[in-house]
Amino acid sequence: MPRITPNLWFDTEALEAAEFYCSIFPNSEITAVTHYTEGSPGPVGSVMTVTFLLDGQEYTGINGGPQFSFSEAVSLLVNCADQAEVDYYWDKLSAGGEESVCGWLKDRYGLSWQVVPSGWEQILTEPDQERAARVMQAVLGMKKLDLAAILAAADGAA
Repeated sequence: MPRITPNLWFDTEALEAAEFYCSIFPNSEITAVTHYTEGSPGPVGSVMTVTFLLDGQEYTGINGGPQFSFSEAVSLLVNCADQAEVDYYWDKLSAGGEESVCGWLKDRYGLSWQVVPSGWEQILTEPDQERAARVMQAVLGMKKLDLAAILAAADGAA
C-alpha cells in the first residue's frame, strides 16, 4: 500500500517551518531539500521543497508562493499522553502564532494544530449524555485544553 505524505504549501518559509517543527517533535529530521532551477517557477537556487519526518511521519513542504494559504479546514492533531505534553506542545506550537478555542491554534506559519490529551473525547461517547454535555461545555470555554478541568466537569465538580 502506498504511503500518504501530507504536502504543506508555504509562501517562502518551508525550510524554516520544517526546522521549527523538527525542533519541537522527538525523532524528527529533515531528509531532503530541493531547489528551484533555471526555467522553474521560483527564483533559481531558492528552496523548492523540504521533506521531513515528525516522529516518523513524513511531510513535504513546498515553497509555492502566496497563491494559497492554510485554513482551519485542515489541521494536524497532536494526541498527548498527559497535561505536561499538552502544555509543552501548546506552548511551542503557539509561540508567535495564534491561540483559538477547544485546543486549536495556528502556528507562526498559519498552520492549524489541535493539541489534545489522548482519550478525552471518549467521555463524549459514553452513554451518560449529561456527563458528555458538561465536558463539551467545559471544552468550549477553553483555549488550551485542561485535562483536570475536563475530568472535573465530567464528574460534575466544575
